[in-house]
Amino acid sequence: MQSLYDIPAPAKLNLFLHITGRRADGYHLLQSVFMLIDWSDTLHFSLRTDGQISREDLTWALPADDLVVRAARALQQHSQCPLGVHIGVAKSVPAQAGMGGGSSDAASTLLALNRLWKLNLSVQTLSRIGLALGADVPFFLGGHHAWVEGIGEKITPIELPHARFAVVKPEAGLDTARIFSDPALKRDSKTAIISGFAADAFGKFDFGRNDLQAVAQKLCPGVNQALEWLQSQGLHGRMTGSGSAVFAQLLHDIDVMSAPDALQVRLCSNLDVHPLVGWASSDG
Repeated sequence: MQSLYDIPAPAKLNLFLHITGRRADGYHLLQSVFMLIDWSDTLHFSLRTDGQISREDLTWALPADDLVVRAARALQQHSQCPLGVHIGVAKSVPAQAGMGGGSSDAASTLLALNRLWKLNLSVQTLSRIGLALGADVPFFLGGHHAWVEGIGEKITPIELPHARFAVVKPEAGLDTARIFSDPALKRDSKTAIISGFAADAFGKFDFGRNDLQAVAQKLCPGVNQALEWLQSQGLHGRMTGSGSAVFAQLLHDIDVMSAPDALQVRLCSNLDVHPLVGWASSDG
């Protein structure tokens, strides 16, 4: 049985997240920088010739119709490929953390099956399929740190200097819809530009703020606990995305063992590029 083993699906951090407005259809307009980090899920793919798509959970149980299965099914339907796949999913990136774990799994699934099924589809085609699965999927398919605008669909690759981070995830997660529907959410941040981010924050990773954080701290006490622990280590934390994880750039050593049992702490580095860059062509 032809197989692709140990396919990484790296997480991301939002270095900042500003909400600049809201469209008539209710979607929020945002600006952010998405940064790839070396905290990854691992996926294993084995070719099936019967056209069936199956999944095995190698760590904790996932919903039956999760993004991995949906991505495989969407690619199969788009390409009319008669082949199937069995996917083993070893989760490491926590759910409802704001780190894009599910979207990254979906992107790595599209890239891996594009190769396993010999479809030769371009990144642009895969991104159109991925966007229907989740707004963050095209970012992971693009393979680079990115300046992100609009509702998440406008992606401009950028370079970032190497740095290390402490990422802290409380036990509780956060539901994105609850945050975005909260009337207290700030929705009028001033529009920023890439050059302003580069001038103010390049190498310091302290540009702007996360406009969702105040609401998240109200909804999830664990966010406050994580921020307070980072502060106890001499670090200024910030929430990433719309989940409950927070992070801080590591400027000195910290005592990870001092973290409360309710907090999951991981020391991470940012990546140069996504490990699967080049797995699909960049032709239109």
